[in-house]
Amino acid sequence: MNILGFNPSHHGSVCLLQDGEIKYFLQEERLTRRKYDSHPFKTIFNVINNYPINYLTWAPPSLIYYCDNTNPSSYWGAFVQSFTKNQIYLVDHSNIHHIAHGAHSFYNSGFKKSLILVVDGNGSIVGDRKNIKKLKYETESIFIGEYPCKFICLFKNTNNIENNEVTLSKAYESINTYLGFKLGEEGKTMGLSSYGKPNSLLPTFLDKNKKGKKEIFNVDNTPNYSPLDVGIVRTYAKNLPNEVSKEDIAYQIQQETQKAVGDYIEKAIKKTNIKQICCSGGYFLNCVANYYLQKRFPDVKFYFEPIANDAGIAIGAAKLVWHSITKDTTIRPFKSLYLGPKYSLNQLKKSIKNYKSTFIQHKTTYKQIAKLISERNIITIFQGRSEAGPRALGNRSILYDPTDPNGKDFVNKVKKREWFRPFAGTVLKEKAHEYFDMVGLEESPFMMYAMDVWPDKQEQIQAITHVDGTCRIQTVTEEQNPHYYKLIQEFEKITGVPILFNTSFNLAGDPLVETIEDALETLLKSELKYLYLPELEMLLEKKDQ
Repeated sequence: MNILGFNPSHHGSVCLLQDGEIKYFLQEERLTRRKYDSHPFKTIFNVINNYPINYLTWAPPSLIYYCDNTNPSSYWGAFVQSFTKNQIYLVDHSNIHHIAHGAHSFYNSGFKKSLILVVDGNGSIVGDRKNIKKLKYETESIFIGEYPCKFICLFKNTNNIENNEVTLSKAYESINTYLGFKLGEEGKTMGLSSYGKPNSLLPTFLDKNKKGKKEIFNVDNTPNYSPLDVGIVRTYAKNLPNEVSKEDIAYQIQQETQKAVGDYIEKAIKKTNIKQICCSGGYFLNCVANYYLQKRFPDVKFYFEPIANDAGIAIGAAKLVWHSITKDTTIRPFKSLYLGPKYSLNQLKKSIKNYKSTFIQHKTTYKQIAKLISERNIITIFQGRSEAGPRALGNRSILYDPTDPNGKDFVNKVKKREWFRPFAGTVLKEKAHEYFDMVGLEESPFMMYAMDVWPDKQEQIQAITHVDGTCRIQTVTEEQNPHYYKLIQEFEKITGVPILFNTSFNLAGDPLVETIEDALETLLKSELKYLYLPELEMLLEKKDQ
């Protein structure tokens, strides 16, 4: 049985679920090269041209079709059915956005039963869709999840547009734009927060109900329905003291919101005595908050969904249909994020030939690449299937020497990023405890935590140690990514450090590269010089321009 799940919103994405297993997942932006592309046409074509589809399902955010009263079932159903001869059973989950988030994290977690916490900007509409000023939409939800498809709602918080209500995730978003960053760039506020400190001139942002104070936050009740940012209710901050630094403002919103999320968890545990928790919704891409929660609740088993933003609900919607129809109770923990399209080695070779006038080919080994990195050359790597979600995990990565004291500034300049933004590190799983306080965790394969670097190791890996002494880490084993693992092993033999500086293979403002052409074009328009293709044992070097 093939189920096509998709999300037609600001993180447009498609998931093919085959007999309960994720066969394919991709965000539309990877193919169109338009950040936050909301219409997953190309990705749907990719799937339906290769697989017969039995069920079509989605769970869009609340306001996506409100702008023109389009019926989602007729629109998307007709679109997909026009390209396939198979009978498709349509399942529209437009009113259960948070359950799709929750189902996604629950079915991926490996837990048989758990609490589920969803912290989101916009969820399903609660109220009269005909009058936008009276709309409410879900923002925080707590469920109990059980197999095969039982989701009991314990709590739901909503934003009331008419009452000018802004909940914690929207408060974070509002501060992000107040600081001068764009929607979707909340990770910049997170990075900046580490440079801040408590400031008595700032009022508290959240009230006792964990909603933004009305003297600080406002709702724009005329949402923007632009093609790449559909259905988002905008909120904004005001009346903050001019003499307070941006760093201190970022620090305070980070501290207040992560504590509020922790308070939700504390109350849910007291009510249910369940100590397994799945977390999803865009807020949980905040790796600083995730580590805070892991430390605050050392006896709790957390699963932080790595595709926590709306892209992941394509998976959640598909899995809901599978478990609802089949009553399947098989537990399938998420083991890999390498879920993008497959590219044959012949395809790669053919594409590379088209660039022979601009790149020199070298036969190479892990040892030679590790030596280049140790000599403080930036190396891009392209291999296998692309990573699902926003984190690069060694298949579409930019690699560098973590021991370079000037490494952060150097790579930020090359990627055209802000000076304050930190970088991640990939560490051999068996060596992770030597460098990082893992707070009881055995691994962090999906880069979901900014962990404390042990004080005696911080100077050794200055390029990836943030100003607050943390580093977002990915642990890796040979089974998970053999080429990447062996490369790090060779780097350790040269430097004594079992870690590589790892950042996403893109330039600021661009989606992660998907194809070999994307990778080569990125090198041509930047200061990047080397592309490593471990499957071909090849290094491409850009010719001097």
